[in-house]
Amino acid sequence: MPTAEFKGRSTELHLLDELWAASQATLLILYGRRRVGKTRLLTHWMKQTGQRALYWVAEPTSALDQLRSFSQALYNFANQEPAPDDFTYANWPQAWQQVARLAQTERLALFVDEFTYLLEAEPGIAGIIQNAWDHLLKQANLFLVLSGSHLGMMQRQVLAYQAPLYGRATAHLRLQPLPFGITRSFFPKYDAAERVAIYAIFGGIPAYWERLNPKATLSENIRHQLLTANNLMQEDPRLLLQDFVTDPNNYVAILRAIAYGAREQKEIVGRTGLPQGHVSKYLSVLRDTGFIERRVPVTANESSRLGRYHITDPYLRFYYRFLATRQAQLALGVQEQALAEIKKHLLDYIGTYTWEELCREWLLRAAALGDLPFAPDQVGSAWTRKTQPEGRRQVDVVGINTMEKTLILGECKWSTKSMGSDVVKELVAKTPDLVPKKGEWTVYYLGFARGGWKENAKAFAKSLARSQVPEANWQVAGMRLLDLAHVDADLIRWTA
Repeated sequence: MPTAEFKGRSTELHLLDELWAASQATLLILYGRRRVGKTRLLTHWMKQTGQRALYWVAEPTSALDQLRSFSQALYNFANQEPAPDDFTYANWPQAWQQVARLAQTERLALFVDEFTYLLEAEPGIAGIIQNAWDHLLKQANLFLVLSGSHLGMMQRQVLAYQAPLYGRATAHLRLQPLPFGITRSFFPKYDAAERVAIYAIFGGIPAYWERLNPKATLSENIRHQLLTANNLMQEDPRLLLQDFVTDPNNYVAILRAIAYGAREQKEIVGRTGLPQGHVSKYLSVLRDTGFIERRVPVTANESSRLGRYHITDPYLRFYYRFLATRQAQLALGVQEQALAEIKKHLLDYIGTYTWEELCREWLLRAAALGDLPFAPDQVGSAWTRKTQPEGRRQVDVVGINTMEKTLILGECKWSTKSMGSDVVKELVAKTPDLVPKKGEWTVYYLGFARGGWKENAKAFAKSLARSQVPEANWQVAGMRLLDLAHVDADLIRWTA
């Protein structure tokens, strides 16, 4: 199969260019979840620029094998011919001395990929590199990249304050999934709603997108890539967790609970049956991995008791909601029942998660580009306690600037039908419960509806001119209504 065309990552490629162009030794720590595209980024930069570069990838083998492999890679690069089968440097310090020699007079880019395999085989390697950096490499004409997928190990043994390499790196880069705006270049024949569904299921992981057939229907891609037994996509959740924990069973139970709607700790305890103290510990580990996060209303402080837990990785969220409990079915080749279940719930699933996340991304990007009356310094959502007389009040998209005393409140609807004025009137009615009590505030409203807005909603939005609300500490700055086509076009343009 030919290698797929490289798309996106212009910011990251620019960073590599800058580090290469520096007049002194540079060290980049590159990390990110499996399959996010670290290797493709490095190898594409090498091919695109044609610079003097050596790429070496560590493997899950013994320390001696690792040293021999690295030594032979250096030999082959220096001599332009295969190394003898038994060639190896006596130890790692000697190997790094050779790196310094290769970068003595001419700039060299050295990419050490899957560095965490090397850390596992040779626990002292970070200290060895630190010593080599301090005494040899920082005087060399070297651009060194250490790249790893095991986030916990990279954080503990490379990035942490106590780690040997702390303070040596010129830059750290946690490679993020590709943004939604890139989806059209991968799936040009899919409409916006289908691409939102792709993003809801697979997130922004390019290795997943490249497995899909852009000419096939969405259902065909789901059936072929997710609903067959013993494939890569079924293995990935286990591999992702395996990077952090040796016994994943209880962590899986917690992820399933959150995927099925348990947001608060007491709800997770009730669904899993695990003791509360254990759940707290497991949640803490999962937060460290970055796979879940605890969100609080953006109008509240971080210590708020209104915190809720969310799975941040879209594929993990989808897998534990729709696939994890169907492994026996899939092993027997029973696909249609699973596909029917996904189709039945996908509309609500996207509306609950992905559409809200994309609308929050729209708010962040629009504000950064000056496309809104004011710019928030925090974006998220907000909600109140269930104990209020009218029940819990929630707003899907909220941007707040506490210095400027400005607030943006947005409502998101993923229905295929156009929305009427009742939706935006209800949004405005929630304002008193969400505006902070201290200070004089200005509020702007956003409406996001996949199917667009009825004329009565548009008329209501136009009527909301800047005005002071009687006996309130806030005034209205206006309202803007958007549909899926508008959000999609903006995110594509802004991403480009």
